[in-house]
Amino acid sequence: MFDLESWAAPRREMLQQKMDALFADAWPEPFRAMCLHSLQTGGKRMRPLLTLAAFEAVNGGNPEHAVPAALAIELVHTYSLVHDDMPCMDDDAERRGKPTTHVLFGDDMALLVGDALLTEAFRLLTDPALPPELAIAQVRELSTSAGYLGMVGGQASDLGAGGPVTDVETLTRLHRGKTGGLIRCAVRMGAMAGGAKPMQLQALTHFAEAVGLAFQLADDVLDAEEDAGSDGPPSFVKLMGVEGTKAKARELAAQARGSLEAVPQADALEALALFTVEREV
Repeated sequence: MFDLESWAAPRREMLQQKMDALFADAWPEPFRAMCLHSLQTGGKRMRPLLTLAAFEAVNGGNPEHAVPAALAIELVHTYSLVHDDMPCMDDDAERRGKPTTHVLFGDDMALLVGDALLTEAFRLLTDPALPPELAIAQVRELSTSAGYLGMVGGQASDLGAGGPVTDVETLTRLHRGKTGGLIRCAVRMGAMAGGAKPMQLQALTHFAEAVGLAFQLADDVLDAEEDAGSDGPPSFVKLMGVEGTKAKARELAAQARGSLEAVPQADALEALALFTVEREV
């Protein structure tokens, strides 16, 4: 049996060490601590782990060329959380038991921290050590997935820009952007860095799309009680019920695992797919 935690733990530690070293030359100097606060609140690091796992699935070598992408995807994810926590969005005072950025440093600095994380992500992808063609492809991949066609567009829908979300089809489209966009991007960037063949990249894209939606379905089950009120966000549980949502998450996880048949070293990806629905689903 593949031990996911034994595989993930040293990679999380490596990623955290590299994140801790970011913004070392920030000016004004106190701004560095503000940026690092949001990167040091813990978490499973699901997205960067998917990037590293996708690289390893198609390339058994040192994942050095995948590390900038793994860091970039986590910075973009973290920036989105910093902004989501602000009073104009979800207005959360804590994240993973620690004060949120705007609580500690004010709304103005939290806004700038999010901006700094987002822009630094793209600077990381232009590391001179990366092959130029890889850097260009990954910048395009991340900008598409993080922007209005992906995460930002999904968030706009979640906040009501298109009116109430009252059917499964619309909610699925919302989360293929808001949640699934970065998960798809994480896998594809790792595969690109690993030199995936076109058939492998296609298979891993199908894998990521299934995992991204399964991840959100599982989250909706875990948050069902908190989101139950009429003023709560749209959720699959509200539209499909708890058991229907669980069943769909399992179905998608199975689809994701089936997509890995064309990939030679997919143990970590398969384990991460199972983890998305086994958290408590």
